[in-house]
Parts: sequence; C-alpha cells; structure tokens
Amino acid sequence: MIDNPRIDLLVARYGRTLLVALAVCGVVALALSGWAVASPETTTTTQQTGTDRVSTEVGTEAIVETGGLWPEGTVLEDEPVYLTNATETLTLTPRTTVPTNDASVYHDVTLRYEAVRDGAVFWNETSQLSRQAPRVRDGVASSSVDVDVAAVRDRMGEIEREVAGVGDVRVVAVVETEYDTGTTADAFTIETELVATERAFWLAQPVPSHEETHPQYALVTESEPRSTALVGLLAVVGTLSLGAAWGLDRRRPIDEKSARRAVHERRYAEWISRGSIPMWIGDHHIALDTLEDVVDVAIDTSERVVHDRQRGLFAVVSDDVVYYYTDRGLWEETAWPNMNLEDTTGGAEDTAGAPPAAPGSAPADGPVGPGGPPTDIDPDDEDAWEQL
Repeated sequence: MIDNPRIDLLVARYGRTLLVALAVCGVVALALSGWAVASPETTTTTQQTGTDRVSTEVGTEAIVETGGLWPEGTVLEDEPVYLTNATETLTLTPRTTVPTNDASVYHDVTLRYEAVRDGAVFWNETSQLSRQAPRVRDGVASSSVDVDVAAVRDRMGEIEREVAGVGDVRVVAVVETEYDTGTTADAFTIETELVATERAFWLAQPVPSHEETHPQYALVTESEPRSTALVGLLAVVGTLSLGAAWGLDRRRPIDEKSARRAVHERRYAEWISRGSIPMWIGDHHIALDTLEDVVDVAIDTSERVVHDRQRGLFAVVSDDVVYYYTDRGLWEETAWPNMNLEDTTGGAEDTAGAPPAAPGSAPADGPVGPGGPPTDIDPDDEDAWEQL
C-alpha cells in the first residue's frame, strides 16, 4: 500500500465519498464491458437485391385473305411489309414481359394522324383502337388489336386533300403499357409510323420494343463485434476502480488531524530535525497555531524546527524564546503523558495490568500520585526534572 500522507488526508476528508464513487465507477465500467461483449454493433444499410425488368414488344400479324403469293389462310407474322392484294387487315400484338404473374398490365393502342411540315407537326388527331388488361401467363401478358388498313388509307386521303400543298400526312401507331408489379408501378409508350400505300403497308420498325429496369433495394442489418480496445479499456477501468476502492477501504479510518500534520511534516522535512526538547529550556514560550507557523519562524530566524515525538511537540528555540506547536495543549501539558485514571469503589484497586515501578520512584501516594504532579517544583532544578 502506498505510504503517502496526502492520500491519507484525502481519505480522511472524502474517504466515504471516494469509496462509493470508485465502487460505482468500477461496477458500471465492468457492466458496460460485459454489455459491449454481449451486444455487437449493428449497422443497417440499403443494398440492391435485384432488378425488375419490364419490356414490351409490338408484333404484327396478317392472315392471307385472297390467294396469290401465299395460300389463303396463311398467317404472316412480323413481316417487314404486307401486300394489300393479300390482306387489308393488320393485327398489332403487344407482348409485355413482367417479373411476376401477380403483376397487372394494361395495353392502350391508338392511331395518331399527323399533318407535318418540315418535320414539325402542325395538326394531329387520335383514334382509340383498344384498351385491354391481358392476363399474365408465365410472366407474359399478350393482347391483340386489328387495324383496318383500307379505312386508315381512306382517312389519310381525306386529310391529304385538306392539307394539299401545305404539308404531308403520316400515321403513328402508339402502344402505351401500364403495369404494376407489386413493387413498382409505371408506364411507357412505344411509337412507330404505320405506312400505308395502294399496294402495301408496313411498320417503320418491324418489331418495335422498349424495356424498363427497376432496381430493388432492401435494408440489410449487419452485426460486428465492438472495438476490442473499448472493451479492454472498460474492463481495465472497472478493475482498477474496484481495486482502488478496496485499497481505500483498507486505509480507513484515518484521523484527519494526524493526516494533515503528516502532510506538513513531509512538506517541511528539510527544516525539521528529530530530537528531545527539555521542559526548562527558554524563558518565554510562545504557542503558534500551525506547524507552518513554526516553520516560518525557523526560516525567518535561520534556525531549525525540533520535533520531540515523545512530547508531540514542534519547537524553534531562538535565544531565550521558544516558538512551539503541539496538539496536546500548552507547553506545560506536553510534559505529562495522557492518563486515564478510574476510581474504583467497594474494593482494592486492580493493579494487574499496571507497569512495574521504576527503581527509586516515589510510591503512588507520594509526591507524584493520583492527585497529579507536584506544584512546588523549581523549573530551574534539573535534578527534580530528572526524577520526573
């Protein structure tokens, strides 16, 4: 255990408070270290778990109605051009691929007639062909709508007569796809020009298509052990705090007055010498309040402080003046040991535990008896003081 009067003084003043604080700090630190080990640190991040893809392609079909190059009834699919002498009906077949059969899909097919000059549209008209909600099978929703090419050609002729010499007329097939996959709801549009002449008709893009991608995200929680340094630090702090509390408890109780005097003794050790101070020394005895005051006198007078441990006395002798400090009272009171005399009644005094009398000492009822020290001693008589 560390022998330090400053620590003793601190313990004497705040021992109970320090003990409780250290114990609480130790318990809390160890509890936190245990919690840190048992509760790893978690982080929640958003990570991409996949991608939903929705795509639509617009196919074409035509059934040969009159023989010629193809037998009657032949189904032509996704051809770059269709002859009017074989068929006058074009079937548009939008096919939408979705990531789940639980998705809902709508196909909205229209024809838009436009009057164009120098690439800019100055008039348009929209004709609704169909709006369907096909059922999804194996991730594909398909629908179909027939376009009467002869009727389209007739309407184009009417518009051309109105804008003759001003602009050109064109027809755009528009397929709008609306979808809801459960995680994503959106829509997109495919447009392609439908070209119709007296001899043939075709789509500018034979199989127009479009695809939308939708990344899917999810919250992912990851756990990782807390910092080993933090856990170790908390454990060390807890152990040291409890150890300090145990050591502090072993030092208690400590007298604050004695601890303060020990601090002063160590602080002024270079000015203090141990020795014996006779009672008769000096003609004047001046009691000072603190040991610091005695040391100040020693410094001012270039003397040393003498510590008489038997009398519990610190003194500086300067000429015939003695400056002293003691916690036992006045100068004369330091000459006698502390005695606890108890009167007994109804029998002889118990002397079993009394120390043996020194040779030549006075009997108990002599000059120095229970009544206290004699009062008629000459302070200058050295023989009398030696007897005492």
